[in-house]
This record gives sequence, C-alpha cells and structure tokens, in this order.
Amino acid sequence: MTLDDIPANLLARRWGVPQCGVFRTLSSSLDAIHEVAAQGAPAGTVVIAEEQTAGRGRDGRTWRSPAGGLWFGMLLRSPVPVLGALSLRVGLVLADVVDDLIGRGDSTRLKWPNDVLLHDRKVAGILCEGRWQGDTLQWMAVGIGMNVANEVPAELDGRAITLRELLPDVRRIDVLDRLIPPLVRLTAHGAQLTEFECSAFARRDWLRGRQIRTPISGRAAGIRPDGALLVDTGSGTTMVREGHVELS
Repeated sequence: MTLDDIPANLLARRWGVPQCGVFRTLSSSLDAIHEVAAQGAPAGTVVIAEEQTAGRGRDGRTWRSPAGGLWFGMLLRSPVPVLGALSLRVGLVLADVVDDLIGRGDSTRLKWPNDVLLHDRKVAGILCEGRWQGDTLQWMAVGIGMNVANEVPAELDGRAITLRELLPDVRRIDVLDRLIPPLVRLTAHGAQLTEFECSAFARRDWLRGRQIRTPISGRAAGIRPDGALLVDTGSGTTMVREGHVELS
C-alpha cells in the first residue's frame, strides 16, 4: 500500500521511524498497534489505515473514519510520560502542525483531555492506551484521528471540520511530514508537562473559564503539569484526571 503515492517503506525512511504499515482497511489502527507491540515491534512503529471500520474515541465512543481522513497509531515504549500528560503533549504537537499548515499562530484550540478544535469544531482527536504487566508499563499506543479530506457525516455538521475546508489542496502527507518526527521524540520528555508546555496549553485552552456539568460541576480552571483538569466548584478547586467533559 501507498499513502499519497508514496510506498510504506519509503515513508518509514522519510520520517525516521523503524517501520510503517499502510492498510486499506483496519478495524482500528490503535488495535493494530497493540497487536504489533505484543509481537515485539520497536518503538516508533506507525500503522496507518485508509479507512477504519471500528475506530474509537474515549469511553468507547465511535470515531467515523472514511477514506480521505488521517487515521493512524504510533507505538511508544518506556520511558513514556504519564498518560494524562502524554495526551495533552500530543495535542500540542497536533495544534502546532495545524497552525503551521493554515498559517495562523495559536488559532487551533485544545479541549481537555483529547480534542483539537478549529473554529469551535473538532478537527482531530487523540486516544492513548497503555498495556501493563503488573506494575510495569510495557508499551503505550497513541491513536490519532484527523479530518483532512474526508466527508463529515451530516449529523456532525457544525461540530466537526476538515482541513480541506480551509486548505482545498491539503494532502495527508503534508500533515504527517510535520507530525510524525516530533511525535517520535515524545519519550525524550519528562513525566510531567514543563512550564513551557503548560503555558502553551493555556494559550490554546478552549475549556478554561467555561462552566461544565460533567465529569463534575464547576468552572474549568486550567490544567496541572500531570495533565489533570482543574475545576473551580465554588467551594474550592478540584482535580479531575479523566472523564468526558460536557458544558453546562
């Protein structure tokens, strides 16, 4: 298989990763990463699907994955950042890539814990999953779905956006060339977000100052270096490590 007419083995060399697989159809590129990881695949392995039949987001939600979008997974091995920080780190990389493509700094927003937004509509989502043996992390699978040149289902109109709406000639390779190399370097970072990363997230924080009703009721008040969400409940500030956020 090729991606934008480039063979998979050349993609691996192009991005400096040990191996890359491109498949016409997969149930989930994230599941494929777990499968190859269990077989001993090296860190940095990338799996790309033209289409996913069972792509998923957080809490088992379905992610529509038709042709034209970017649906891929990457394998990370130890040392890796804590899960919450990793998801936000990936989001920061994605936001920088989107801004670079559209030529507008800090226009892309991040909605804790894993959504990337353009014009208040979702352009990409992130899902990080670890596999453990006892107390030891064996590997981390990072799954990314991005709307590039795919069709958005009618029922998601107004809530989702594609890069093609802003960049009619955009190709998936244009995104991946900017995205894969910095993702490979994520394991070089510390377990928690740095002060610079926290500041970068604050500039893009779509939730901050908004009233939310789940996972707890209150006003979103930023993040901690470990990736947890801070919520001002009116009687104090509470930390939330995971959950789906809904506005009041």
